[in-house]
Amino acid sequence: MGALYLAALLVSLGCMLLLDWRFRLFFWRDPLSAFVVTVIGLAFFLVWDVAGITGGIFFRGDATIATGVVLAPELPIEEPVFLLFLVVCTMVIYTGAVRVLGRLRTRRHAEEVHR
Repeated sequence: MGALYLAALLVSLGCMLLLDWRFRLFFWRDPLSAFVVTVIGLAFFLVWDVAGITGGIFFRGDATIATGVVLAPELPIEEPVFLLFLVVCTMVIYTGAVRVLGRLRTRRHAEEVHR
């Protein structure tokens, strides 16, 4: 049971990437830009976490569903995986929303022209 959280994060990340692949939203639309955005986002949130840990704000806690493997004091291995999921999920939702709103705008404009 010690790897349940990590497994859930990896499955969730995989599902986000499948949505991305299906609709060509982020990585499958522009791999280089997606890679850069993901690395910058992940680095930003890791620095944020390290600052929180250093300031005594963030703590690892004792979760039985976590692996117990730590990369640094108070930084479990699940944290960078979660942050990666967070960045990918945010970008898939953002690019999907931009596409949906763009299509709605185009549809409305087409309906106005036909009136």
